[in-house]
Amino acid sequence: MALSNKQKQFLKSRAHDLKPVVLLGGNGLTEGVLSEIEQALDHHELIKIKVPGEDREQKVLVMDAIIRETKAEQVQVIGKTLILFRQAKEAKIILPKA
Repeated sequence: MALSNKQKQFLKSRAHDLKPVVLLGGNGLTEGVLSEIEQALDHHELIKIKVPGEDREQKVLVMDAIIRETKAEQVQVIGKTLILFRQAKEAKIILPKA
C-alpha cells in the first residue's frame, strides 16, 4: 500500500507529538528489536524509531531493512528518527482518501 502525499502529510501531523517507541542500541538491528517494532506497529500503527549512528550509509541500510522486514510504509525520516505506518487489521487511524 503506497501512501499518497496527502496521507503522508496527515500521518506526519499525527506523528509530531509521538515519542520514539523503539531505540536501537549498540547491538543494532536484532531479531528482538524487529519483534518489538512488529508489536509496536500492530498496537499503534504509527510509530517513531530512533536509529543511532554517525555513519549515514549504515543508518540508511538499517532503516531500509526495518521497512523491508516489517512491510511498513515510511512516512518520514528526520535525522536519526524514522516514522513508520502500517495499518492494523482493525484500523485505529483512518487515512484520508488519496
